Amino acid sequence: MVELTSRERVRLALNHEEPDRVPIFFGAEGATTMLVPAYQTMQRHLELKEPNEPAVYSRCCQYARIDEEAMAHFQSDVRPLVGPASSRYADVEGEGDSFTDYLGVTWARPVGQLYYAMTAHPLRDARTPQDILDHPWPSGADLLDLSGLAERSRCLHKSSPYAIVGTHEGITSVFELSWYMRGFEEFMLDLAAAPEMAHTLLRCLTDLAKETTASYLGEVGPYIDIVRVGDDLGTQNSLLLSPRMFRRMLKPYLAEYYSMIHDLTDAALMMHSCGNIYPLLGDLIEIGVEVINPVQVSAPDMNPEVLKREFGDQLVFCGGIDTHRVLPYGTPEEVRQEVRLRIRQMAPGGGYLLGAVHAIQPDVPPENACAMFEAALEYGSYPIE
Repeated sequence: MVELTSRERVRLALNHEEPDRVPIFFGAEGATTMLVPAYQTMQRHLELKEPNEPAVYSRCCQYARIDEEAMAHFQSDVRPLVGPASSRYADVEGEGDSFTDYLGVTWARPVGQLYYAMTAHPLRDARTPQDILDHPWPSGADLLDLSGLAERSRCLHKSSPYAIVGTHEGITSVFELSWYMRGFEEFMLDLAAAPEMAHTLLRCLTDLAKETTASYLGEVGPYIDIVRVGDDLGTQNSLLLSPRMFRRMLKPYLAEYYSMIHDLTDAALMMHSCGNIYPLLGDLIEIGVEVINPVQVSAPDMNPEVLKREFGDQLVFCGGIDTHRVLPYGTPEEVRQEVRLRIRQMAPGGGYLLGAVHAIQPDVPPENACAMFEAALEYGSYPIE
């Protein structure tokens, strides 16, 4: 059999066809990469190069941008095409290790901690829908610096053998950013008791997401294979909001946003949502989601065999290698068996992109991360046993 290019391999998987091997999805966007300390440890372990402070996909989450040497070493089949943020909306630095982002949310990182936490929400004290409308919203079309991106995307599409994942540093979330802006408790109360407040905020953020993403896809739409959006809807145990509330309050906005994306590109729409989102998978398929990430298999109801049986002909699954227990606490052999099991459960017939359940944390031994990728190559050849 002639070995496929990575793009051909991924496209077959996206079309629910069997390629030569299961595609490896690593490093093409924040949730499929490594945290900065984990990446630096991995660089030392592999003796790739002296680990400097890498660029990040997300400052608050410290998702490292993986360099080409590491991505090639692990035979990742995907590469990112990032629409960078405009300098007009740069973070405003605060005291200590803190900053305020372009939406007005303030983040701070305690000494010795990995992640930044939100410390101030710009719309917490809003009392009327007009207060939300009066917020100094950024211009969605100006959030990104797209100079030269169209030519870069054309060249990448022409010369690269990899599947290209489109992502940008503007707004790709609606629900998540609503409670970033308002505060979690306040926004959840709005959904239940002050729906006009919730609708106003969701409308503003949907319009911004559409405007930003439209400007990005206007440059790169014909040249990417996957476009990434994200909105965390689940917790480790259940949903953040009931299916009824989702369908009544949030689903119409996501449907509008995702419909616009499908109008502007033929790329597969990948949604990132952590947790137990099983009750909403049918809804997400209905509004245009084609790839779901990270498939948090440790959460109730996210049984890979059930997911594949019920949704495998409509959804492509991206992720699935357990970061809750196996990657941080298992042995390399246990990691290998986890990979082998997940391939057997999710890869038959195509429709599976192998990766970790979310970004690899610093408590994951580099030997375990290496074992995951090695096992993917060893056990991932089609036909699956």
